[in-house]
Amino acid sequence: MPRVAPRPAALNTAARLHLMWLASPALPVGGFSYSEGLEAAIDAGHITQEAQAAAWLRDQLHLSLARADLAVVARAVPAWQRGDMARVQELNQWITLTRETSELRLQTEQMGRSLVEWLRNRSGEARADGHDDRLAQCAALTPAPNWPIAFALAVAQCLPAPAPGQSSTEGVREALLSYAFGWAENMVQAAIKAIPLGQSAGQRILQALIDEIPAAIDHALTLPDSQRQAFTPMLAILSARHETQYSRLFRS
Repeated sequence: MPRVAPRPAALNTAARLHLMWLASPALPVGGFSYSEGLEAAIDAGHITQEAQAAAWLRDQLHLSLARADLAVVARAVPAWQRGDMARVQELNQWITLTRETSELRLQTEQMGRSLVEWLRNRSGEARADGHDDRLAQCAALTPAPNWPIAFALAVAQCLPAPAPGQSSTEGVREALLSYAFGWAENMVQAAIKAIPLGQSAGQRILQALIDEIPAAIDHALTLPDSQRQAFTPMLAILSARHETQYSRLFRS
């Protein structure tokens, strides 16, 4: 008889709510202060209206987020669940090495540190004897715990551990939805402020990104390590220019 694959672990209500919490723009990690090169693209005249902003962000979702951050989170969550620190360190180092400008690197490190501190405070584990050793392990990553790695730890803390022989695919997919939606909402808010756009235009862009997110997640989940990449030359150039941009609202 053909072997039947075990059903993935189902998410309970508390886990779903925690993943929604991680996607919230109110999460105190400073994401609202970054535009990830969008402000520089606006300053350079590449984006002046709604359709251009939507196209730019769709490209960024598929060419950057899906092939890098989402793919890393998809691998880091199960690594944290099984306590594989060698794998966690490898993924964290990859993020550090592939951030192409100082602004983008400072963003991922600052947000990662802030999330670790929030996790400590949320669970009352600011003390040295906190019961989840993974928090200390994450904080000790060098040169810093990057945002996708810290996010994956937050996910691993709220997901039910899969039983032996059971897949955690459903939980990882839900985690990627949370990560991608949080990114999309933040970027749309940056576009609304920097172009500027009205709220209705912003909602239309967010809808366009929501329509694209499932395909981006499918890509990230099936991407092997050998095909993970961070190759967005124009974004890197604009990010480098933003570091000396005369007038700006955002830190990246």
